[in-house]
Amino acid sequence: MATLVTRLDDPQALKAAAAAAAAGATLNVLALSDSSTWKKLLVDPSCPEAARDIFLVLPNGTALGDPNAIARYLAGPELLLEGFDLAAESWLEWEELHLRPAVYGGDAAALESAVQHLSAALSGSTQQFLGGSKLGLSDIAVFATLRPLADSSTLAPLQPYLQRVAALPALAAASQQLQLGSFDASNGGCSSSSFLADAAARQAARPKLPIPGQRNILITSALPYVNNVPHLGNIIGCVLSADVYARFCRSRGYNVVYVCGTDEYGTATETKALEEGLSCQQICDKYHAIHKAIYEWFDIGFDKFGRTPTRAQTEIGQSIFQTLQDRGCLVEQTMEQLFSEPLGKFLADRFVTGTCPKCKYDDARGDQCDSCGQLLNPTELINPRCTLTGSTPVVRQTKHIFLDLPALSPDLQAYIDRTSALGGWSSNCVQVTKAWMEQGLKVRCITRDLKWGTPVPREGYENKVFYVWFDAPIGYISITANYCSDWQAWWKNPEDVELVQFMGKDNVPFHTVIFPATLLGTQEPWTMMKSISVTEYLNYEDGKFSKSRGVGVFGNDAKDTGIPVEVWRYYLLAVRPETSDSAFQWDDFAMKNNAELNDNLGNFINRTLKFCYARFGKTVPGEGGGGAGTEAVRGLGEKLGPLVEQYIAALEALRMKDALKAAMLVSKAGNLFFQETEIWVAYKQDREAASTYISACAGIVLLLAALLQPFMPSFTAKLLQQLGVQQPPLLTDDLVKAASSPATLLPAGHPIGAAEPTPLFRKITEDEVAELRARFAGNQADRTAAAATAAASGSSLATSGAKSDKGGGKAAPAAAANAKSGPAGSGPAAAAAAASADGTATQAASGKEKKDKAKAAGGGKGGAKESERPADISRLDLRVGFITKAWRHPDAESLYVEEVDVGEAAPRTVVSGLVKFIPEAGKFLCRALGEMQQRRVVLVCNLKPANMRGIQSQAMVLAATAPDGSKGQDYDLHYVLEYAKLLKLPSCLLQVELVEPPAGAAIGERLSVEGFDCSQPDEQLNPKKKVWEAVQPHLATNEQRVACYRGLPLLTSAGPATVSSVAGGSIK
Repeated sequence: MATLVTRLDDPQALKAAAAAAAAGATLNVLALSDSSTWKKLLVDPSCPEAARDIFLVLPNGTALGDPNAIARYLAGPELLLEGFDLAAESWLEWEELHLRPAVYGGDAAALESAVQHLSAALSGSTQQFLGGSKLGLSDIAVFATLRPLADSSTLAPLQPYLQRVAALPALAAASQQLQLGSFDASNGGCSSSSFLADAAARQAARPKLPIPGQRNILITSALPYVNNVPHLGNIIGCVLSADVYARFCRSRGYNVVYVCGTDEYGTATETKALEEGLSCQQICDKYHAIHKAIYEWFDIGFDKFGRTPTRAQTEIGQSIFQTLQDRGCLVEQTMEQLFSEPLGKFLADRFVTGTCPKCKYDDARGDQCDSCGQLLNPTELINPRCTLTGSTPVVRQTKHIFLDLPALSPDLQAYIDRTSALGGWSSNCVQVTKAWMEQGLKVRCITRDLKWGTPVPREGYENKVFYVWFDAPIGYISITANYCSDWQAWWKNPEDVELVQFMGKDNVPFHTVIFPATLLGTQEPWTMMKSISVTEYLNYEDGKFSKSRGVGVFGNDAKDTGIPVEVWRYYLLAVRPETSDSAFQWDDFAMKNNAELNDNLGNFINRTLKFCYARFGKTVPGEGGGGAGTEAVRGLGEKLGPLVEQYIAALEALRMKDALKAAMLVSKAGNLFFQETEIWVAYKQDREAASTYISACAGIVLLLAALLQPFMPSFTAKLLQQLGVQQPPLLTDDLVKAASSPATLLPAGHPIGAAEPTPLFRKITEDEVAELRARFAGNQADRTAAAATAAASGSSLATSGAKSDKGGGKAAPAAAANAKSGPAGSGPAAAAAAASADGTATQAASGKEKKDKAKAAGGGKGGAKESERPADISRLDLRVGFITKAWRHPDAESLYVEEVDVGEAAPRTVVSGLVKFIPEAGKFLCRALGEMQQRRVVLVCNLKPANMRGIQSQAMVLAATAPDGSKGQDYDLHYVLEYAKLLKLPSCLLQVELVEPPAGAAIGERLSVEGFDCSQPDEQLNPKKKVWEAVQPHLATNEQRVACYRGLPLLTSAGPATVSSVAGGSIK
């Protein structure tokens, strides 16, 4: 006997039940919620059919998942009229492809057309059913789909037919079995919760089009490369930030479409395919699925997450190319390109590395330098080498197509001037764009000698494709075209549509210069980008996130920690690098979770709901009588109203961090109100006042659900369940006004959730932080390999740990025990502790290897192994120095060479990039920066000596920076220098000041920081350990212009080191 698994009020289940009844077959019915029962009937409970809302379990344990297919199986040939009737099959197909989408999609015009079609088919005098005089499976399918709309006036012409079908014994028996009730068009119809939910889901999934007169916003986030797993820096840089804005806009009632997808063409894909031994298509399929799963876990609510290798991409890309060619915007040039003789082909940019001609970084890629960000041509590299063979490529000539950017510059400049002001472009975006335009645009190659890409539609270019940075932005358009057929309604509608784009700073010129120039060149009415949100870099602990090197926490890593997604979203948005680089720090991650989410937000919500649950009969009582408590609530409302207004204004301006801060201040205000009014005391002494107070707190809880939904949708869903509310209120102007009266946001007597409220967050312990930091040290490949090794040798390690008390034998079981301390042994403690246990046991088994590694890494003078010393200020050899002489570097205009006395037998030679900011003897720039020689300075004396244009630099002079005279901005000195040069800024716009010890400090004296033992720094810092990179972000000047490490002064015997005027500046 077959078993139907379904929601009992699902009208689509009527097809199966009625078909079985009409055929005289026995059908068992189980509720979908009864999974413990129906899973036992399946051979494979994880089969795709079991993921549906309706499926049929066959006697052999397999399943059918389509409602019409289920009905066919149960009905047999009897209900398909005389044997297998093609006419009946045609009706079933029509029901599935036309009628059902019209009914569930709420498409009035399509439904009316379907009704007319059915009426015409039933118009014959003997045509009682679709197949003639006998009930057929087609009638059952049509009736089941139309049943929820029984009371609709649109179905009036079909009522006699529907009543005939409903009266048949098979339909009556099926309706009774599924508890659907009788068919009654005169008493509210036959709708059900299942139908309403399915219809809402289908309508939400239906492609949206711009609505004239409304605010229509098209949102894109930079298309992530498909060649790797996205890390947290990638996620906050584009998709998560855009998701927050999209959710906010939807809540404001705007008509929003958010599109993104994987960028799958180009050399990066070919490189990854070679690396993994797969085809390009296989690589793209693999990593697209990985990206999609990670973004789904992070609750990224795309309207469409697509891919670039599609027919639409080819058609639209080639059409734009052809239009540009017809309008004379493309030129053909013969260019020199690197050719691999061993491979017999021209090398794509990414297959070439070498030394950057700008900054001398020795591992620059052929298209861009990862160190300084400069865009490159492979032939510009010094000492180029082929990454595939290791050979030195030769230069050969080849023809390519170029976009004539100089000819497009006037129109492009007009667009930039107009839109950057209107759209409120961020300052970093404006500066990068301005630099490109002021340097003067050059023709840019848009074709490449590759196979994996969009073919170039031009004779003689059969073996070439579009360059990925010409092709990739067109992916926004093609993905939209795969979302809705009328894509031009979004992309060629500048009057009705706003285009808002999100990306990291390295993508700026492609979106503000190259892509706009491409669209302008077609002279077609494209929807051009209006607003752009650009992030700086998110670094990881003591270094940088790196997809290529596997450094940092990746999207799948976050999921595997067991820490809820709302915590990850909150932290990434709280440290979002909006104006300067920021860093993911495990200590900070735990602190923000513990102090801000658990102690502030979670504590307030839990206290409020538990009070309602325990003291007011699981309800929100409403304002008390006689005006009791209203004065205090009025004062609370006066605080809340402006905060909500700030929140709205910040998100409208794409300032995510400011909006999140405002929302958390609402929670803080609620906590303070709960404490100051002492509701628990008022409950005993003035019940009416207590009712008013707790109702105001409950109103804030509802308000927080709405404010934080764009940032933490999963948190809001959990909160609403406890609050007993179906949906968060929309962020309308009415809600902004209502925030000033929090006690009225929920109606008096509103019942909260049936279950007793429980905490929404939990604290992350110091042990967990240590475990997580250790777990995600090194790179992802090493971690994966280590996990595989640990799994393979788990039993032997456990035995080893049980037998030995030395070298960690006791620690492994202890860590494993700690892993079980969380609920069901899950969560970050479990996962991280297990990893720690494995790691400890591995160390015990290979102590010699650990010693060898420590020896190879180098240690401090104090004899402690480097692996045992934290990366803090104690590792740096900071000394007082005196510049006796300074001169220009003979081979580099931007560099000084200084002779510095550091108290040693001979002075040290130091090379500094400060010519633009600090003059030679006797010459001053703005803000009296001072002379470069005959002055005291602070130096880092244990960096590895570096060759700077033929002169070895034996230390580094510390300086503080603050662009535009601003305070509190953390700008990297190298970043400032490079951008100053790029933007051609006059020196007076940049403050760069040397860190100076007090006059009484002895030359060669070592600086110290309270609480740190700075007496035994490393003899020489190992560059691979990135100690300097870990310490530098915590070096800054405070408001009193004192040089500090983590807020503590850098001290000499004569006092702290200081700067002249830069407060809140970064020191490097």
